[in-house]
This record gives sequence, C-alpha cells and structure tokens, in this order.
Amino acid sequence: YAKGGVECIQAIKASMTPEAYRGYLKGNTIKYLWRYESKGKPQQDLEKAVVYLGWLLDVVKGETK
Repeated sequence: YAKGGVECIQAIKASMTPEAYRGYLKGNTIKYLWRYESKGKPQQDLEKAVVYLGWLLDVVKGETK
C-alpha cells in the first residue's frame, strides 16, 4: 500500500526501532499462520505469512552481514 509515494511498510519500519520492527514482522507471520485454516482464505493468509517471513529474513540477513 502506498500513499504519497511512501509504502506503508516503510513508514511502519521508520517509526520503530529495529527490534520492534522484527517483532512486528514476526507477529504478522504468526498471525497469518495461526488463522489460515479458519478465516476462509487459506491460500491468501499463507501467502501473506510468506511475505512477512521474507521481510523478516531480509532484515536478519542484513544484520548478519
């Protein structure tokens, strides 16, 4: 989602400490995995979990370089 040329995820990241941002990404990954069998759109929820997990993996990779 973008508004004024800024992606929402980037605004969220900018508003948090690195530790808080990692927690946000982890929490959203867990949320989508948790609910995928009960909300009626399992594929969509699993795809969202993959996106958040990918972002978390990118952050962790960046920290280990």
